[in-house]
Amino acid sequence: MKKKILSLVLAAVLALSVLSMAGCGNSGKVTLNVYNWGEYIDLSVLPEFEKETGIRVNYTTYASNEEMYAKIASGAASYDVVIPSDYMISKLIQEDMLAPLNFDNIPNARYIGEQYKGLDFDPENQYTVPYTWGTTVVIYNKSMVDPADAAAQSLDLLWNEKYSGQILMFDNPRDAFGVALSKLGYSLNSENPDEWKAAAEELKKQKPLVQAYVMDQIFDKMESGEAAIAPYYAGDALIIQDGNPDIDYYIPKEGANFFVDAMCVLKDSPHKAEAEAFINFMCKTDVAVKTAEIIGYATPHLEAVKQLDPEITGNTVVYADEAVLANTEVFLNLSPEINRLQSDLWTDIKKD
Repeated sequence: MKKKILSLVLAAVLALSVLSMAGCGNSGKVTLNVYNWGEYIDLSVLPEFEKETGIRVNYTTYASNEEMYAKIASGAASYDVVIPSDYMISKLIQEDMLAPLNFDNIPNARYIGEQYKGLDFDPENQYTVPYTWGTTVVIYNKSMVDPADAAAQSLDLLWNEKYSGQILMFDNPRDAFGVALSKLGYSLNSENPDEWKAAAEELKKQKPLVQAYVMDQIFDKMESGEAAIAPYYAGDALIIQDGNPDIDYYIPKEGANFFVDAMCVLKDSPHKAEAEAFINFMCKTDVAVKTAEIIGYATPHLEAVKQLDPEITGNTVVYADEAVLANTEVFLNLSPEINRLQSDLWTDIKKD
C-alpha cells in the first residue's frame, strides 16, 4: 500500500481513538502508549487489537532511533512499547531502561526464527521480540541516473558529483557514519577514533552534493522525482518503488548494515502485562502477514513467511540470502568515548 493511503488510514485510526477515549463507559480501559517508526505497521490491526483485548492504543511515531531515545530519556513522554533497532536496544538495556519480558504472556514468540534471537544486542533473549529485519540499500531513480553508474552497485554513487543537488542522505549519525565507514572499508562498529574522523571527512566531502538530510521525507522526495539517489532501508525501498516504478535499489558491494528491529517494553511502563499482550498480538500469524505485506520489510515470523506471496519473499534484496548477508554487519552499541566523538563529528558536519 502506498504511503498516501497509509496516511489516510492513520487519520481514520486516530479519529477512532479520539472518539473511543471520549465515549461513555470507557474510563476504566487501559491505554497503551506505543512508539514506533513511521510507516511501520498495518494500522488496521490497532482497532482489531482493541476489539480483541479491550486495550486502547495511543500510537505515535518517530523517524530515528536517536529521536526515540531523546524522547524517552528526557522523560518528555511516557511510553509502554517501543520498537528500536539493535544498537539502540543494547543502549537501552545498558542504561536499565527496558523490562525483562515474561514470555508466558507472549506464546506467539515461538513463531520467530531462532536466527533472529539471542543476537549481540540481547544475547540472553530477555528483553526483545524481533519485529523486522533487513539491510540498508542505495535507492536510485532509473530515469535520472546513468545505468552505467548504477551498475557498479557501489556507495560511490552517493558521492558522484554528476548528481549534485539530487542526492539525499540519512539524517541520523549512526546510519550516515555507517555508510561512510563502509565506503572506506572500516567496521561499522569501529572503536578507532582516526577511522571515525576519516569517515567524517568523507561526509564533509559529500555535503556539497546533498540536497537534504532526511528520514521519513525520503518517501515523498524519491517518489516524486525530487531527488535521484538516497541510502535507506530495504523495506522502505520496496514501498517507494510501489509509488514510482522508476525506482530501483541495491545492497552496496562495499557492505551494508544488517539490522533487526524488535519490540520492547520500557521498564517504567505501568502496563507491562498489557504491553506483552500487544507484542503477542503482533506475533499472531495473520497480523504478521498483514504487517509484512504493508510495510515491505522482511519478517522474522517463520509462519508468516510461508503464507506470504512468493513474489514478496522472492525479492533477493529485501529477503537477502546468507551469501549477501555475509557482507553485512550488525550495529553494536559503541563505547561512551566513540559515542561522544560521533556526536561531536556529526554536529560539526551538520553545522552551516
